[in-house]
Amino acid sequence: MTEARRMYSVLLVSASEKVNDALKGFLPRERFGPVAAAGTVARARRMLAERDYDLVIINSPLPDDFGRKLAADVCTGSEGVALLLVRSDLYDQVRPGMTSQGVLVARRPLERSALEQILEAMCSIRERLRRIRKKTVSLEERMEEIRLVNRAKWALISSMQMTEEEAHRYIQKQAMDLCVSKKEAAEMILRTYS
Repeated sequence: MTEARRMYSVLLVSASEKVNDALKGFLPRERFGPVAAAGTVARARRMLAERDYDLVIINSPLPDDFGRKLAADVCTGSEGVALLLVRSDLYDQVRPGMTSQGVLVARRPLERSALEQILEAMCSIRERLRRIRKKTVSLEERMEEIRLVNRAKWALISSMQMTEEEAHRYIQKQAMDLCVSKKEAAEMILRTYS
């Protein structure tokens, strides 16, 4: 069974149109799209405020900033993966601070094979972040259900003088009798007894 390949949106941030065009050439349309470009950090920030990008490739320095903060913000403020391209002589100075913030750093110039490997790593990281986010949302939903059920229990305890165990059983029975989730049963109880 072949795995369906996911599309990845990409934001290229470089002051050089030539670099943007070259990078676009490395991104096959059947795998990467849409691909957008920004020439400054300020423009990139506006674009990131409008939509999320899976991958952000920053060719430093930029006219208005080096690009470090933008790369770090992508990794901490979204589910995107950032790659910061730096001159070879700056790599050892920049990499430690960026790696600790989750930013991938690569030396320029890059050979095609190295960029392909980095792009694969970025896509793998993005998929891992997607799975973690899905689990987080699931846990948040479960916690919300627990909070609602507990509030409904306390409403039953104070209004109907039930014990906690009786209130819990009542909510379970309501959910079963009405063919709804415990969360929905708890919401109905809260509407009735609050």
